[in-house]
Amino acid sequence: MIAVHFDKPGGPENLYLKEVAKPSPGEGEVLLKVAASALNRADLLQRQGQYAPPPGASNILGLEASGHVAEIGASCQGPWRVGDPAMVLLSGGGQAQYVTVPAELLMPIPAGLTMCQAAAIPEAWLTAFQLLHLVGNVQAGDYVLIHAGASGVGTAAIQLARMAGATPLITAGSQQKLQITEKLGAAAGFNYKEEDFSEATLKFTKGAGVNLILDCIGGSYWEKNVNCLALDGHWVLYGLLGGAVISGPLFSKLLFKRGRLTTSLLRSRDKKYKQMLVKAFTEQILPHFSTEGPQRLLPVLDRVYPVAKIQEAHEYMETNKNVGKIVLELPQ
Repeated sequence: MIAVHFDKPGGPENLYLKEVAKPSPGEGEVLLKVAASALNRADLLQRQGQYAPPPGASNILGLEASGHVAEIGASCQGPWRVGDPAMVLLSGGGQAQYVTVPAELLMPIPAGLTMCQAAAIPEAWLTAFQLLHLVGNVQAGDYVLIHAGASGVGTAAIQLARMAGATPLITAGSQQKLQITEKLGAAAGFNYKEEDFSEATLKFTKGAGVNLILDCIGGSYWEKNVNCLALDGHWVLYGLLGGAVISGPLFSKLLFKRGRLTTSLLRSRDKKYKQMLVKAFTEQILPHFSTEGPQRLLPVLDRVYPVAKIQEAHEYMETNKNVGKIVLELPQ
């Protein structure tokens, strides 16, 4: 089969397509013929040599995919049959023509969605769902500040926060991104390049601050995050795009707010946790993707590339211009 490959860590120019052995499903696994796979920041970090796959995971890039069931492994439980369309959360291996996955991590594709739209759901939406509900314990009436609000996780979190009865506020780096996120349901958006988002957040909340912060930036945002955090607020850190170094009195400022700081990663979670997460998401959230009405959910796609243009797709993601997901189509 054809898979995305790189021989040494570095820039997008190191990526190419390589013929590798097609995997076979083990006990309790399904082989998925991949139609599409979405890019994630983790793919860029892994390509740069900064984010190794978890032990036992495929070293091929790709944390989410959509396609059709091609083969059923031994002792495989559940409703899946050869030919069924499905989408899947992965620890790696999605950017290839075939990938094996535990059957419990497969999800049905909601009616009316394309394969490319389906490929944009698993990693981004499951991340947003677990950050809001399992980690952040979002409540109706909460103010939620979502950094990188125009990203795949950000556009999902806006919609899920609204569904939970919370008020989502976002940060982004362009007027276009602010406009698109407001159409998705953000109550307000702040351009971090032009204003102090913490002051703007405090003004919007009439000085109360936000109850929950979803933060993929890290180091460079710590002081502003604590500044606009409400008393007893919860700051959830799930990325370090702004660096890992803290300089200043973080602990005293956080202690003064009685704030909680929690870190979270999804890729390295164990199989049991991911099964629980997929089950909860499938039951509680997935039906809303195919239901017409004010609470209908929609994955946001920015661009679709053929997998042969993998270098171009990575280069585009590194510009930070995308709104929503960048998707790769695999040859069928």
